Amino acid sequence: MAETTSGNIIPINIEDEMRGAYIDYSMSVIISRALPDVRDGLKPVHRRVLFGMSELGVNYNKSYKKSARIVGEVLGKYHPHGDSSVYDTMVRMAQPWSLRYTLVDGQGNFGSVDGDSPAAMRYTEARLKRIADELLNDIGKDTVDFQPNFDDSLQEPSVLPAKFPNLLVNGSSGIAVGMATNMAPHNLREVVDGVVAYIDNNDITVQELMEYVKAPDFPTGGTIYGYQGVRSAFETGRGRVIIRANSHMEVSKTGKEQIIVTEIPYMTNKAAMIERIAGLINEKKLEGISDLRDESDRDGMRIVFDLKKDAIPNIVLNHLYKYTPLQTSFGVNNVALVKGRPMMLNLLDLIRHYVEHRVVVVTRRTEFELREAEKRAHILEGLLIALDNLDAVINLIRNAKDPDTAKVGLIEQFALSEIQAKAILELRLQRLTGLERDKIIKEYNEIMALITDLRDILANDYRKFEIIKTELADVRERYGDERRTKIEYAAEEFSDEDMIADEEMLITISHQGYIKRTPLQEYRTQTRGGVGARGVKTKDDDFTEHLFSATMLNYLLIFTEYGKLFWLKVYEVPEGSKNSKGRPIQNLISIESGDSIRAVINVRTLSDEDYINNNYLIMCTEQGTIKKTLLEAYSRPRQNGIIAISVHEGDRLLNVALTNGDNDIVIASSVGRAVRFNEKGVRPMGRTAAGVRGINLSDVPGNKVIGMVCINREDAQLMVVSENGFGKRSPLDDYRVTNRGGKGVTTMNATEKVGKLVAIREVTEQDDLMIITRNGIAIRMSVTDIRQAGRNTQGVKLIRLNTTDEISSVTRILKEEDEEESVVPGENGQVMSAGEDTAEINPTEES
Repeated sequence: MAETTSGNIIPINIEDEMRGAYIDYSMSVIISRALPDVRDGLKPVHRRVLFGMSELGVNYNKSYKKSARIVGEVLGKYHPHGDSSVYDTMVRMAQPWSLRYTLVDGQGNFGSVDGDSPAAMRYTEARLKRIADELLNDIGKDTVDFQPNFDDSLQEPSVLPAKFPNLLVNGSSGIAVGMATNMAPHNLREVVDGVVAYIDNNDITVQELMEYVKAPDFPTGGTIYGYQGVRSAFETGRGRVIIRANSHMEVSKTGKEQIIVTEIPYMTNKAAMIERIAGLINEKKLEGISDLRDESDRDGMRIVFDLKKDAIPNIVLNHLYKYTPLQTSFGVNNVALVKGRPMMLNLLDLIRHYVEHRVVVVTRRTEFELREAEKRAHILEGLLIALDNLDAVINLIRNAKDPDTAKVGLIEQFALSEIQAKAILELRLQRLTGLERDKIIKEYNEIMALITDLRDILANDYRKFEIIKTELADVRERYGDERRTKIEYAAEEFSDEDMIADEEMLITISHQGYIKRTPLQEYRTQTRGGVGARGVKTKDDDFTEHLFSATMLNYLLIFTEYGKLFWLKVYEVPEGSKNSKGRPIQNLISIESGDSIRAVINVRTLSDEDYINNNYLIMCTEQGTIKKTLLEAYSRPRQNGIIAISVHEGDRLLNVALTNGDNDIVIASSVGRAVRFNEKGVRPMGRTAAGVRGINLSDVPGNKVIGMVCINREDAQLMVVSENGFGKRSPLDDYRVTNRGGKGVTTMNATEKVGKLVAIREVTEQDDLMIITRNGIAIRMSVTDIRQAGRNTQGVKLIRLNTTDEISSVTRILKEEDEEESVVPGENGQVMSAGEDTAEINPTEES
């Protein structure tokens, strides 16, 4: 047996070989496969697909071509890997639930949000979207470097010109070796605004950029729940963004309460999510749901949860968020290639690198256009020389024995270049006419002006930035759209109040517990006696019960009939128009079944020690009990609420007022009597105490307290309103101060015509009054329009009511002079405003 020779065998250390081979492999994965380039936001396979489609001519304005043909083109020329990698890439770029701004226009079955696979490439067709053309635009003008393809037979771009910041706009994800990237998509308008802000101020901070780029904007919508993760991602490049499904409550035709989900978190498989939720329901891990259906169709997504009769909707929804993919987190990890090296990038870095890329693109494009313009100008100069010496040129050409001799003669006789001489020889005879000569002169002048302009651009950085801004503005105008993902700033323990304008709002809570906030500007001022404008749209058996103004950063202290207290920030209340119904308050606070909202007050803050230790809450029950407690006892919000007052059986909490410890209190009863006393006569009590007697109701059967007023303004008057629409204001001095617990004095002559007393309010002449009836008719009037009258009178008619309507709510609003209008009743019950083409609906028709 022959001995083996070791002449061609090189002994190596296997550890060193493995280390070197693995490093080579990992660098190949990082650079050539898994990570996007910071400049155009594309990985090599995405770039090759887009460039291959462009070379194949399947642009947005051309007809579709078979996907198999496109995949073959890309495989054969640029991407020597499996066909599935190319097709899957193209499919994802065509899915509107995967990319915020799709780059491929697919025709056929390209999969679904349920995780269905796309049809085979032989069945589908595709072409580029118009926005993809913005990535490829000017690629033929030497704007980017080209590199050899896998077999050195063709050239492919190493990066695309990218007229918009695709990495920020569409995001990216990939797993390399030892590192990964997961970048969120953003709204095009916001990103362009951020880039322009950076160009205008290179020293801009991430915090200032966040005023333009608010948060990620996912293609599937949803709500970003909490802002801390977004801030962290923008500032450091890493962050955890929580995304919640968007849902609302409905009542089915059979009277069942339903949770309707219309948008789900990004990258969530809808079918798998529904299957998982169904499993949790069957395993009794999710309670309160009787049925689950997917009613999604071509009009949009709709997942329906039918609730059991005793289920509390907001508790069920919170469980869904906690235990199912209706709430997911998107781990932002902004890793991208910068000059071939992977780097972690924050928002400012991403924008800066993109702008640097665009400066290079604009510069190289301008240099290319300048070279082409100079070439043309050179030829035109030669043509002009020939036209100026036309007879000599013609004679020279006619006498030459061949073209080469003529070309040499032209060069020698007229000091022309070879290019100019060749152009003269190729000149058609029709260009020798006078009109054509003028065209050549005009073209030459235009070319020279262009050359001057292009040289100015190259010499002036300011002009380059202006070009970039102009092109970005064009992209923003053409492709920009509204944000899809909502932002819930106040979702965590802290609240991002510096991002919320402290605007004045009107808070409305209906008898059945629907709450909303409406900008105060939506309401107009009307004169006394008007029929009112429709202020609140309610169900037939519902009416407005609480109506008051508050600013966005106030705390709402919500007291229930059973004596419980819940906390809510005003900006956490869903906003709605004056005609909208609002949202069930059960979705915002965990109110017990059978309980109802009785009083809502707003306080400025719960964190100022001086404020909470020098202000009190005075509570009054329907049976005349009153209780005074320091605000500090209620300054620690709890999600499930606390007991604010111990209410006896047969009684209920009626009203609550915020006082300074030295206010006069007025309590009024339904028979038209009121007692006034100083709050110093009520000692402060603990949080769960029941209180002491505030007014004696025993003299009249069925008598009850209808309201309590805390007098805190020197020029105050007392406004009383009856159920039949009568009202008046009386001087405070008409009500003498007595001890608490008395029967009180007459505050309104409550005849059968006037009806029982329904409201008592403290007002001044600087106030407006908002009155809402059970049928939802609202009227806003100035207090000065209501004449002053004595205690023992019936007052004047404030609002015309039909026989089925009565006053349900009265609130005082600070007057804003610019809102005052002159309003007079029109024909057929309409209300016409001076200087306004507006007609309100006849209340009889509405009710």
